[in-house]
Amino acid sequence: MQTIHGIVDVYIYRNNDTGYSVLKLEDGTTVVGVLPKFNSSEAVEFNGEWINHSKFGRQFNVENFKMSLPATRDGIIKFLGSRIIRGIGERTAKKIVDRFGEQTLDILDNNIERLLEVKGFTRRRIEEVRKGWKAQRSVKDTMIALQSLGITSGIAMKIYKAYGEQAVTIVKTNPYKLTDDVWGIGFKLADRIGESVGISRDHPSRIKAGIIFILNEAGKNGHVYLPEDELIHHCTSMLDYGLSKSDPMLVELEREEQIIIKDNNVYPAILFYAEAGIARSIRNLMSTKPERPIEVDKFLKSIPERFSEEQVKAIKSSFENKILILNGGPGTGKTETLRGIIKFYEEFTGCKERSTQILLAAPTGRAAKRISEVVAREAKTIHRMLEYNPTLGIFSFDKENKLEADLIIIDEVSMIDTYLMYHLLEAISDRTVLILVGDTNQLPSVGPGNVLHDLISSGLIPVVTLTKIFRQAEQSRIVIAAHQINKGLMPDFSIKKESDFFFVEEEDDKKIPGLILDLCSRRLPSKYNFNPLNDIQVLSPMHKGDAGTNNLNNALQEGLNNSATLLRHGSLTYKPGDKVMQLKNNYEKEIFNGDLGIVLSGNAEKKLLSVEFNGKAFTYDASDLDEITLAYAATVHKSQGSEYPCVILALTSSHYVMLQRNLLYTAVTRAKKLMIIAGSKRALSTAVSNNRISKRYTSLFK
Repeated sequence: MQTIHGIVDVYIYRNNDTGYSVLKLEDGTTVVGVLPKFNSSEAVEFNGEWINHSKFGRQFNVENFKMSLPATRDGIIKFLGSRIIRGIGERTAKKIVDRFGEQTLDILDNNIERLLEVKGFTRRRIEEVRKGWKAQRSVKDTMIALQSLGITSGIAMKIYKAYGEQAVTIVKTNPYKLTDDVWGIGFKLADRIGESVGISRDHPSRIKAGIIFILNEAGKNGHVYLPEDELIHHCTSMLDYGLSKSDPMLVELEREEQIIIKDNNVYPAILFYAEAGIARSIRNLMSTKPERPIEVDKFLKSIPERFSEEQVKAIKSSFENKILILNGGPGTGKTETLRGIIKFYEEFTGCKERSTQILLAAPTGRAAKRISEVVAREAKTIHRMLEYNPTLGIFSFDKENKLEADLIIIDEVSMIDTYLMYHLLEAISDRTVLILVGDTNQLPSVGPGNVLHDLISSGLIPVVTLTKIFRQAEQSRIVIAAHQINKGLMPDFSIKKESDFFFVEEEDDKKIPGLILDLCSRRLPSKYNFNPLNDIQVLSPMHKGDAGTNNLNNALQEGLNNSATLLRHGSLTYKPGDKVMQLKNNYEKEIFNGDLGIVLSGNAEKKLLSVEFNGKAFTYDASDLDEITLAYAATVHKSQGSEYPCVILALTSSHYVMLQRNLLYTAVTRAKKLMIIAGSKRALSTAVSNNRISKRYTSLFK
């Protein structure tokens, strides 16, 4: 190991994700390695070795480093003049150094009030400088300390935002806490950090965090709990730890109320209590009847619409019970039934003192917008309806402050997980009738639980399943195909005039991206006047592979968007006009998981991206760019709750593990005007015939 000292001059290259940098020192030395973003004129001691690059010549490859602030008058002027503190440029920096000389930085650290001796400084301005100086020192010191632990600059900034000046202490004491508090940090990264700070592999904090991580990962796969035997297996394979059923780690976690063990099953405590809360709320709702005048026959005679027997049953049930599940596939009249129920409540259940209060909501912004359009009434996301406070992590409406409404309709209930359903039911008042609308044949929620299925299976709640396909819907091959798929039948692809459902066969996965690009860029815009970005959504069962969303996004971006690159983040390149998708709920921005946006502009140097969602521009910086991804192509799971004018589904044998009937059915029912499946008939046949539903460990009403 060799040591060199130098003054930072300029960066030749820097990757903000990895921290890998190439910079020049003032003496001309080229330094390479994983480094923080130094300011010009900072003095640094580098430890490493000299190497000879075949193209760029002699360089110093850094292993670690130690900073020191500039000590000369010129160095201090250049350092402060680089605007590391808001409001201090080169001229002001010179005035300060002219007064205090080489003691300037010590004055800023320990006696900043003396800036009153410099012309132009007031106490208010000094306070601004104090904050700026403290902030830049705090950020820099923390970032350097974190990167010395092998943490990249992007992740280090996320950690700093979460913990501030306590970041280094928390990381060194218990890096596994990061998995709970910092989005994008999983157990594996925390484990690497733990190893770097000397935490042993059998340390209690590691094992306990590993158990919680395993349970949380199970939740992402839909499980509310894991049987003890499965948890033991995962601990052995992932943690290299022989967990036993009476293990002290389990005892301690249960004492800390992080887990609940019941009937040899291990739950995250929050999900155990959420399931219990759902069951309690449902039983409370079913224990009373709504106070409504029974005038449904009079209502039905008063309107010109013709309802089927199933629809009439649903309308009657909506005032005979406090809770109703309305289940049905496309074309079966769910929308008309809801309109009928809403009209009935508006006209027949009000009183002189007040009008009927009706609320509509759905799990996502896209689903809320969709139901709002079809029933011509405002709808919100469930989080907005319950007034979620992202700062405090609580809902304003809860068991102590219930929603005031006569009727609440929740659409796309199959998407609602255990945790959200618990909070929704907690906020339902005694006067409210709750109608849950869904389609049990669609994919279940991305989060833990199988709520709609479990509620129906309980036998406690009235369920009306609409099965009759109405005449207008019978004209749609999309609707007919969806019901054929649901019955385990291959859809009819015979060419008919004005057909809206096609299959384009291509057995070679490598040719799928080119085929879909041709459809998006040439054939469909030419025949149907579709806009490739706004009207066409490409779907795939998986991210990986030639026909996965990652590869499809690359091909579609290259073929549909010839704009210049704005910035690169990880493996993604962003250009103005790119279609992107939000990957997690951001309640501060009010952008939700699955929302689609368009890239407006960006700044590669500052790692900023401006994205438009629903007509409003939002800025993403380096720490939250992981929240979005390209969305020319998306997974079928991410499309839930949405409708698109045209859907193209890539379906090949390489998607074998995901070829299930409910996934295919969900994809087909996303299309409003045109549905195209591109790929292998064998893969299609496999999906149609595979009605095996992945088991989810839930215990609602059991």
